[in-house]
Amino acid sequence: MEVENQLRVKRSGQGWSWIDLEVKEDEWDSPKVRRLRQNYPLTREWLDALPKMESNQLSVRFPDGREPILYGSLFYSVQEEIKDTQADCLLAHFFVSADVLVTINFDANTTRVMNQKDNEIMLLDCPRPVDGLFVLTRVILHYFRVGMDRFERNLRKVEELMKKRNRKYLMDRILSARFELLHWSNLFIPFLELVTAAREAYLEQMEDSIPFRRFLYRAERMSGLVKHYEKEIDTLISIDDAVSGFRGNDIMKTLTIMTAVFTPATVIGAIWGMNFDFLPWVKQGLFGFALICGITLLTTAGFYIWIRAKGWTGDLLEVEEENSNL
Repeated sequence: MEVENQLRVKRSGQGWSWIDLEVKEDEWDSPKVRRLRQNYPLTREWLDALPKMESNQLSVRFPDGREPILYGSLFYSVQEEIKDTQADCLLAHFFVSADVLVTINFDANTTRVMNQKDNEIMLLDCPRPVDGLFVLTRVILHYFRVGMDRFERNLRKVEELMKKRNRKYLMDRILSARFELLHWSNLFIPFLELVTAAREAYLEQMEDSIPFRRFLYRAERMSGLVKHYEKEIDTLISIDDAVSGFRGNDIMKTLTIMTAVFTPATVIGAIWGMNFDFLPWVKQGLFGFALICGITLLTTAGFYIWIRAKGWTGDLLEVEEENSNL
């Protein structure tokens, strides 16, 4: 009875059982695992592989050539914000056959939610264990939705900052958001693979399963969000690239104009700075100095007026508005 309690067995009214247990690293040969092997021989190959399992895995088998079994492992996170991709993720395992659904090491919050009356009734009323699996995984997708909601709020802040004033550090925030979205997407892909695997195992039977269809609609909703945010981030990167290119062109044009404007002064300074005794007004004292300064100012101003009249300065030297994005 003690081992039975450790397995946390719940009987469905449809003739199948849900077995949920927690197995630590040093407990893969414990009495509860041996009892599971004994009662359900089809789980042996799956249980043998679990101690070395470190990533997502999904397999569809037909041990007797007719009835399928579906088993695997899923990485997921219950955290709204991903700070450390490994530390913030959990690895849970599942096994599905014709008469049993086995889950191992699902987090305490998911177990608590599944033990709530509405979810428990929904799961145990399922006609098959595979339908119960999709009730469980649909609950797990709720964590993804919460995480994506927080991600969207942060992304909106980045967009608002870019609209008000596009500082250079924003690209780092955009790239951080891109990597975070990539992480959520990588966690989500195995759940999409689970849909395909169930169809491979049960063929058209899955299309009539209400839990499967509910899971599928939630997964499609999440997939649509991921694709939308990917396009949004790509748009932000494109905008930042365009602004950076525009700024770079402005800087080069401005430097070119400033260089051109001061070219007469540079030439005059170079000529009257040479070490010759016979240069006009060199020995005229204050009068010569004032005259050369006047010539320099007049030629500089004249050259600026000329290039401005040609329209070559454009609006490069105009004062920017206070809320300019550039």
